Amino acid sequence: MFQRAILHLDLDCFFVSVECLHNPALKGKPVLIGGHSRRGVVASCSYEARVFGVHAAMPMMKALKLCPNAIVVKGRMDSYSEHSKMVKAVVKAEAPLFEQASIDEFNLDLTGMDKYFGAWKWSNELRQKIIKETGLPISMGLSSNKMVSKVAAGLAKPNGSRLVEAGAEKLFLAPLDIDKLPGIGRQTGKKLRYMGIHKIGALSELSLQFLQKKFGEKYGLWLHKKSNGVDDSPIVPFHLQKSMSKERTFHEDTLDADLLRNRLTRMVMDLTFELRRKKKMTGCIHIKVRYFDFDTYTQQRSIPFTSSDKILIRQAHELFDQLFCRRMVRLLGVGFSHLIDGHHQMDLFDETLEDIRLMEALDKVRGQYGMSAVLRASVLRR
Repeated sequence: MFQRAILHLDLDCFFVSVECLHNPALKGKPVLIGGHSRRGVVASCSYEARVFGVHAAMPMMKALKLCPNAIVVKGRMDSYSEHSKMVKAVVKAEAPLFEQASIDEFNLDLTGMDKYFGAWKWSNELRQKIIKETGLPISMGLSSNKMVSKVAAGLAKPNGSRLVEAGAEKLFLAPLDIDKLPGIGRQTGKKLRYMGIHKIGALSELSLQFLQKKFGEKYGLWLHKKSNGVDDSPIVPFHLQKSMSKERTFHEDTLDADLLRNRLTRMVMDLTFELRRKKKMTGCIHIKVRYFDFDTYTQQRSIPFTSSDKILIRQAHELFDQLFCRRMVRLLGVGFSHLIDGHHQMDLFDETLEDIRLMEALDKVRGQYGMSAVLRASVLRR
């Protein structure tokens, strides 16, 4: 019997699976989800495409060289969101306590269920119900904690299930490559391999003192606990949104400052509309500029809490002017953080009542007809 029973659900190749529901002819074929342009990036790919070495976040041009016969689908985030909500609705109706870890992952706390149904039996029944009601393949892992269950679900793919008995967590992880441990990034993995550590089992045998000396007190402790299969993180029913951002990679590197400011204006407008729709305000804005040689610079500024187009566009332009140094730009980004609940209040120094009324009227039009229904003239000119 588990002291804790944590179930991890992971929708297989989620974006591709949704596209296959819309177009069954895609099933069993190498499919790439992402932009068609030569600057596009693979957002997701089918297992048939992965055989050729394709993976998510790979440049689309490189992916098509590896897999020339792949079918490229632009992708529809609104459709993926709707199907994610369908899965969430099934989970919510059945699970005593759960959290949505991402658009295609869920964690459920089934502790104590062994007394009634058996957590493993119940989990399999829930998985079959999700498959039946949504048509989407889903893998699952069940163990005593979130981290081990996530690894187990990954090993169960595609469309399978994996149980790790309580007390067997360290034994289960030991033969796996260190890359399988969630949270180990490229640089840490490279450093560990340089030290001769390739398997999680070998990492677990290193002393806590040694790991803290090599990786710092906090991260060393994290590596020690995770490699030994220890994870006491709780299931959190919901997460407060702390930030939001947008980025734009240009088809061609550009030196046109007016074009860049106009794109920045559009991204800020999109984000401020989202802020007001969610009844939130931001207290910090940051700008990212990536040049043609991939040099990337960021600048941020704390500001009085606001959700005003006018104020945030001005702040964004000022930060951009500090970063822009007359070099060819590849990517431009903007983000808001330090979000709080609240309605926008007029800034007596920056806005007029007409500004507020105009913003409210524009939001009403955008809410009904979409963001492109009303744009600033400066954006339309470009």
